[in-house]
Amino acid sequence: MHTAKPLYTPSPAFVNLPYSAALPSTVVCLDFWDDPKEWATFSRSANDLHADEDIWESEVIVGGMHCALCALNVEQALLGTKGVAAARVSAASERASVTWSAALTRPSLWMSAAQALGYPLTPVSEAFSPNHSQHETRLALWRWLVAGFCMMQVMMYAIPGYFAAQGEITPDVVKLLRWASWILSLPVVIFSCGPFFRNAFRDLKHRNISMDLPVALGIAISFAVSTAATFEPQGWWGDEVYFDSLTMFVFFLLTGRWLEQRMRDRTAGELGHLMQRIPDSVERQSVNGFFERVAARRLNLGDIVRVLPGEAFPADGTVVLGDTFVDEALLTGESRPVSRPVGDPVMAGSYNLSTSVHVRIEKIGKSTRYAQIVALMQKASVDKPRLAALADRIAKPFLYFVILAALSAAIFWWPVDPARGLIAAVAVLVVTCPCALSLATPVSMLTAAGWLAKQGVLVRRLQAIESLAAIDTVIFDKTGTLTQTKMGLHAVHTREGISQAQALQLAAALAQHSLHPISQALTTAQLNASQSMPVMADVKELVGLGLEGKLAQPFHNVSIGSIRLGSALFCGVQTSSDDAMQVVLADAAGWIAQFDLNEVIRPDAQACVAGLVGDAIEVQMLSGDRTSVAQCVADSIGIDKVLGDCTPQTKLTHIQTLQDQGRKVMMVGDGLNDGPVLARAHVSVALGNAVPLAQSHSDLIITGAQLQLIPSMLHHARRTMNIVRQNLWWAAIYNAVCVPLAIAGLLPAWLAGLGMATSSLLVLANATRISRPSKIQARI
Repeated sequence: MHTAKPLYTPSPAFVNLPYSAALPSTVVCLDFWDDPKEWATFSRSANDLHADEDIWESEVIVGGMHCALCALNVEQALLGTKGVAAARVSAASERASVTWSAALTRPSLWMSAAQALGYPLTPVSEAFSPNHSQHETRLALWRWLVAGFCMMQVMMYAIPGYFAAQGEITPDVVKLLRWASWILSLPVVIFSCGPFFRNAFRDLKHRNISMDLPVALGIAISFAVSTAATFEPQGWWGDEVYFDSLTMFVFFLLTGRWLEQRMRDRTAGELGHLMQRIPDSVERQSVNGFFERVAARRLNLGDIVRVLPGEAFPADGTVVLGDTFVDEALLTGESRPVSRPVGDPVMAGSYNLSTSVHVRIEKIGKSTRYAQIVALMQKASVDKPRLAALADRIAKPFLYFVILAALSAAIFWWPVDPARGLIAAVAVLVVTCPCALSLATPVSMLTAAGWLAKQGVLVRRLQAIESLAAIDTVIFDKTGTLTQTKMGLHAVHTREGISQAQALQLAAALAQHSLHPISQALTTAQLNASQSMPVMADVKELVGLGLEGKLAQPFHNVSIGSIRLGSALFCGVQTSSDDAMQVVLADAAGWIAQFDLNEVIRPDAQACVAGLVGDAIEVQMLSGDRTSVAQCVADSIGIDKVLGDCTPQTKLTHIQTLQDQGRKVMMVGDGLNDGPVLARAHVSVALGNAVPLAQSHSDLIITGAQLQLIPSMLHHARRTMNIVRQNLWWAAIYNAVCVPLAIAGLLPAWLAGLGMATSSLLVLANATRISRPSKIQARI
């Protein structure tokens, strides 16, 4: 928390804004976030999209939400604030993304707009502090305990009336039992139901509507009718009391909300826990060589920190002391511990597993790979899939229909039995649950996104999961996608008297002085052979041509003198025409050897293609390389349809043609030059290592470039959409059956409350099945 920090004094330009004189009183406690240094902790600049303005995009946690209508109310309040360009609020993840102009507004203004409606906003940078929402959580538990205790006592007093024959209980005892029930119901109505009434009053005050309004009306009507029957049993409302139904309904509703919140926390937690890996503090080496524990946000470039086993690395850096193993599953998708000796890089958010190490900090804050991953996950957590947006639009009209139906039920039964009419109205108000309809899609999508994130797949757009389930064609780019960026040695041709091993030793003696991919391929091949290399002197690299050096001593049949490694033209020799990539080694006497290289195919490429083909998905490959080279790669991994010599426009035209034929296309690329086709495809997948999380056109990013995840992604998306459809059908059938029963007066209030709570819980419980891999996925 930041209670000890000084408040920020707004700049004169901000004070002179035309509406600044009429700030709400709630802004006072939010002024702290108006300091640009503070809002930068939970916001990122969006000036790359709005070059002419100082635009920011902030991520916040929204408190007090219980349904989709709450999210709509928060969105409307934020969008109604001057300077807010866009706002997205998710009831499932309880997060909001707000895009605003620093020239027109400040965080305190749009925060206060939501807070005035009863929805406090907390920056994501503060959301996971130990005391966050602790008071509200304890209070909610106490409300539930009070409702449960009072419900049991009231039921104990009500049971004799259910089982005793007429006349067995004297009127004075009946009166005593009702008075005792009324007294025990007071704490439930006043304390346990406090949030319902408070939120309902807030909705009426601001001319909004949420699920708390019909619930509060139902509680108030039930208590009023029962109180009247207790005080004056001979009145027109009859002598029936419903304290047992009232307390039972409140207990069930609070139980449902408590479990629902726990399930939501678990659902959003699949993403949230992945976004909480940076430690609060770390041991930093001081100028005197001792280590002191400081806040992680106080680290600077060049600092030396000591990371103990079990701790997460606070920033990107290099190990300078100690050898350890780290867990990089979230960052690279590698599920096994990775060795990190001295000199190796480590990434923020990865865990130190074995021994204490010293790390020199090289990247901090939002420049780290972990921060880029978190930014993607935060954007996905507030994204609204098409089905979820549709359900949200239906929720508010549906709730108006509920209130109208309750009023109609009361009017219908009033001439016959006013008490029955009021209880029927209460049942209608209570039993209907648009929450289940609104939660059906986003909760399932968030759960799926959390599961994918743990496998190493980051979801940038939740709608992609729905689109992924319909894919029937997968198109791969070749270079950097199906093949690795490094090259491999395919064949060695030598002149008479020189063996292949000797030629490789001689070439590697030159190649080790270059970082060119071909040079590195030769050096790697030599290292794998574990043979010594001759000594070279005066080695120099001629850019675009090759390497040249002097052999210091005779080497087999090669005399002392100048040696060249590079193109045939550079070496002054002629070679046979071949499609393979070639490099020549020559001395003063002429040609020594020719090395044929090829691209290294990813080890899981063939299994990935086989899995897709086995699922009746058509697999194609598009490449800018020569057709013969592309065909060679395709043949080795089992792809039948290949297009080579493709320009970006050729790739785009090909995808458009497939889409015109009704195909649902997924494009998999490395993100380097595939922007147009990634944007055009129904679903786009980028490999995270190529352009580290900066590919703006992709829907999903495989952080560790494991192609074998693609078939699993498709299976998981289909399973997710099956569960979404199950949830939507359940929500629709539940309301279609229960509302007529309530209107007919056949549904008691306690059963209506149980049904409402159960409806939302079933949707959430069904969504949690997504996080458990299916049998098909387990075999992949």
